[in-house]
This record gives sequence, structure tokens and C-alpha cells, in this order.
Amino acid sequence: MPLICGVDGCRAGWIAVFKDLDAGDAFWHVFATFTQLASRTPAPQVIAVDIPIGLPDRGSRDCDLDARKKLGCRGCCVFPAPVRPVLASKSYQEACRIRFSVEMKKMSSQAWGIVPKIREVDTLLRQNPQMAPKIREVHPEVSFFHMNRHSPLPDGKKTGAGQARRLNLLQPHFGSFVNSALEAGKQPGCANDDILDAFAAMWTAERIVRGTASQIAHPPRVDSFGLSMEIVA
Repeated sequence: MPLICGVDGCRAGWIAVFKDLDAGDAFWHVFATFTQLASRTPAPQVIAVDIPIGLPDRGSRDCDLDARKKLGCRGCCVFPAPVRPVLASKSYQEACRIRFSVEMKKMSSQAWGIVPKIREVDTLLRQNPQMAPKIREVHPEVSFFHMNRHSPLPDGKKTGAGQARRLNLLQPHFGSFVNSALEAGKQPGCANDDILDAFAAMWTAERIVRGTASQIAHPPRVDSFGLSMEIVA
């Protein structure tokens, strides 16, 4: 059963949407940790995850800057990836001190909010470098940009109008599976926008398998651990 997987972080952990490429069926599951997801069997051929993977020691990643420019009015959705030294932080205050010592800037609260999940994926990939080719970084807003004929969506993903637009873009590719996931996903720690983002990530995972995905930036730079700093769509 050849599988692909799209993943988005949520308060309960990680919402993962899987697709059987032979049967065309989709199913979903919430995992408490990314390691549980990555070690499941059968393993997906591609895991497309909305989380920064390659991290700079200082400065900004080209892929983040390019994605923000591409998305225009929605560019604010792409949070700059944190610099690698802040992964050692135990608190927001410590992260701010570390970043200030590196770049003379404090860290945004939004970027700090995803540091624990960045750390999860980073630790897994550094301990298991053979998994790097199949665990790829995506950004749902960039995926929706491509789905929407290279045009950014005008509405935020947490608004009713924004979720309706995203659902309309996903349904031609995944049919009733998206609606079923939204109905079944009404549980603490997993919001509708998390589910829609996971489906968008899976849309990109299928493009990766088919060889039709695009890459921001190309060719990608790699970080100090050899992890690609890229966003795939």
C-alpha cells in the first residue's frame, strides 16, 4: 500500500492525513509526537510537514523570504524560521536573550510558539539522517497559492470565508474525505484549519511523489547539519 502523508501541528500534537495512492482512499490520525508518526508502519513514501526543517545559524532563510514575497498580502503567514541556537532555550525569555546575542534582535512570540515542534522534527532528523529525503517541509499557504492558480487566498484560514475557500480548493482532489475529516475532527486540540492545512500538505506530498512539485528556494541551501532549507509546494 503506497502511502503519502500531509501533517500539520495542532494543540494535541500532530494531525496527519494519509492517502493510499493505489486505492485513492484517505484516512487521518492525531499523533502525540512526531516520532510516533514517523515510525508508524507501513511508512509513507513522503511526509510533507508544515514546520521549518533546515535552520540558519543566523539571519533569514531564502525560502521564507521568497515565500513571503510570493504570497503578497498573505506573506505574514510565513513566520521566519528561528535561528538554530534558540532550540536550546527553556523559556521565551532565554530564547530572546540567545537570539539577541546572535542577531541583536529579540524573538517573536509566534516563532517561539512553534519551537517545541521544530525541536521534535529537528531532533528526529539529526538522529535519523536517512529519513531526511522523505520528510519534506511545506507551507499550506504556499500549497493553496499553487492550488489557486498562483494567487494568494484573500481570507485568513480561521475565518468562515477562508475555510470555505480552502475546502473548495481541496474537494476536487480529495472529495468527501475532507468533509468527513472535518466532521470527525471536532475534538479538543485539533481545529478545522489544522485539518485543512494537513490536506494541503498532502496535496503537495502527492506532487512530490509525481515529480511535479515546485521548490522555494531552488537550489536550496543546507544548514550546519546538512538539512535542506526549502519549502516545497
